[in-house]
Formats: sequence, structure tokens, C-alpha cells
Amino acid sequence: MSVLYDMRLRIEEKIKAENLNAMDIKGKLGLKTGKMLALITAATPDDPEMITKLKQAAKEVLNLSL
Repeated sequence: MSVLYDMRLRIEEKIKAENLNAMDIKGKLGLKTGKMLALITAATPDDPEMITKLKQAAKEVLNLSL
């Protein structure tokens, strides 16, 4: 499993646990990172730049430290 995919799963868990609007949150994350969360799969290669962007976006949007 890639680091990016693990991050995606943690974000989705947070959205579900807090009963947040998934479309809204994922849309905001996509705008901040330039990549739709749904396109990150277990086979997605880890990209250090994308990892950094997703960490920052998760912190800003969800207050989630990855």
C-alpha cells in the first residue's frame, strides 16, 4: 500500500467519523492538491510533492495531521 493511499484512507475515516459532507471536503482537498482523492489507489506511486500537498490540505481543511 502506498503512503498516499494510506493518507486517503485516514482522511475518509475522519470524514465518516465526524459525519462531514464528503463531497464538499473531498472537493476542497482536490482544489488544494490538484488531484481528486478518488484517483488515489493502492497502486498510486508515492510522489513526495503530492504527499506534502495532501498533508497540508488535510491540516487546513480537516485539522488532521497525517
